Amino acid sequence: MAIVEPWQLSPPHPAARPFLIGAAILFLLGLLLAHWLAWLAFFGILIVLYFFRDPERTAPDRDGVLLAPADGHVVSVATTVPPAELGLGAAPRWRVATFLSIFNVHVNRIPADGTITRIAYRHGRFRNAADRDAAATNEHNAVTIRLADGREIAVVQIAGLIARRIVCSVREGDAVVAGARFGIIRFGSRADLYLPEGVQPLVTEGQTMVGGETVVAELGR
Repeated sequence: MAIVEPWQLSPPHPAARPFLIGAAILFLLGLLLAHWLAWLAFFGILIVLYFFRDPERTAPDRDGVLLAPADGHVVSVATTVPPAELGLGAAPRWRVATFLSIFNVHVNRIPADGTITRIAYRHGRFRNAADRDAAATNEHNAVTIRLADGREIAVVQIAGLIARRIVCSVREGDAVVAGARFGIIRFGSRADLYLPEGVQPLVTEGQTMVGGETVVAELGR
């Protein structure tokens, strides 16, 4: 498993491009007009590079496991009825909620091999994503994945107090593989993973997650 270092840099996610271009333009203008503006833009570039860092991850060489969809720490492990827009039915199932602070990598990853069957975006509030009811009230994007055995899981990207932009790069019908990137949430957020019915989570509240590497559950259980 990768060692998660909050200071570790890596090439930025493509979502950083408009911010980097804007900061670069301000930097050049600052060199011409005012050095304080150049310094401000320079620090802005560093912040963007830090927040949008996109390190490589290696998924475990194991079949039949669900991986963490994001870096961060687990704020909730509980049974709950999935949101109706996921199409997972009304039966309660385990949900593992991971909170991403501004210091975490914010790239989201696919938990298991499968096919995207549903994507549903819903507008909402921008409350603290660590709150237990954030999944119901905050703006979010829900992605349902059908596994090879026919069971379904879901990942919900939830905007937070500061996060105001959810990016999802997959489409309904796409075949996806465990650990692959599928989106990013900007500036503090949360990612919820809904397990198949009858599958027990292997993680606990407070545990640190590494997106695309930490094993959340074993599908055979």
